[in-house]
Amino acid sequence: MSSIDPAPDLDAGIQYWANQPANYDGVLGGFGTGSLPRIDAAGSRRFLLDLIPELCTVPSPFQRLSAPPSETKRVRALDVGAGVGRVTSDVLLHLVSDVTLLEPVESLINEARSRGKASESEAEFNGSGYRVSWKGIADRSKGVTFFKGALQSFDPTAPGTPLDRVGYLPPDDDNNTESKFDVIWCQWCLGHLKDDDLVRFLERSKKALRDAKSLIVVKENLCSEPKNEPTMVFDEEDSTFTRSDLAFKKIFQDAGLDIVSEKIQHGLPNGLYPVKMYALREG
Repeated sequence: MSSIDPAPDLDAGIQYWANQPANYDGVLGGFGTGSLPRIDAAGSRRFLLDLIPELCTVPSPFQRLSAPPSETKRVRALDVGAGVGRVTSDVLLHLVSDVTLLEPVESLINEARSRGKASESEAEFNGSGYRVSWKGIADRSKGVTFFKGALQSFDPTAPGTPLDRVGYLPPDDDNNTESKFDVIWCQWCLGHLKDDDLVRFLERSKKALRDAKSLIVVKENLCSEPKNEPTMVFDEEDSTFTRSDLAFKKIFQDAGLDIVSEKIQHGLPNGLYPVKMYALREG
């Protein structure tokens, strides 16, 4: 892009989201009370389970009912641009042990914390009047750690001091906020980053993956490619890019990541951009 081309502005993006309702309808552009949240979450869980089947908690003849102690571990996920915690509660806590939740907008991170606290205390509703029950939080078998910050400067390998924590508490000698992740989930937030910022964030995220099975998942809207080349569309209202499939693939390549799976999310309401999931590992 030239120096005069529009590009995402962090402060403008935060201000836009600060003016939206801190609920599913607000973070999903008015689609929070219909079928979209359920269909989106089901598609995300299926995508992850196809790639890491050992995350499945339902007994089957193809899995041992319990693993030997030497094989057990707390599976960790990072949920970035997490809003009010929708992906954390509806996708990740169904599959992993612990989630680190990152969100830069004050009203949204506060609502996520409120939902986590209500789940911990087994309250039927949180302070905003929403019915919540985050899996594994009340019995402390699972945990969520909250961080306030923006992707432009966030380092998953050293997230800093947490804002709050609910559910499972690690032993004093286990500083799990510095541990690496089995899954890093990035959904409907990467449009707030310029290309070079996004490449650098993905490079930092790559270093935060636990092992060769670990994944970065990107789930984002896609614009069309009328000239069959990488394309971006700028939205002045929320100061974001919508990237095309080839634009994302160039960024992944620049960040040294290989695509191990890609899939369109089906079943979303008509009139929306296509939504695609990419699973990435170090190249």
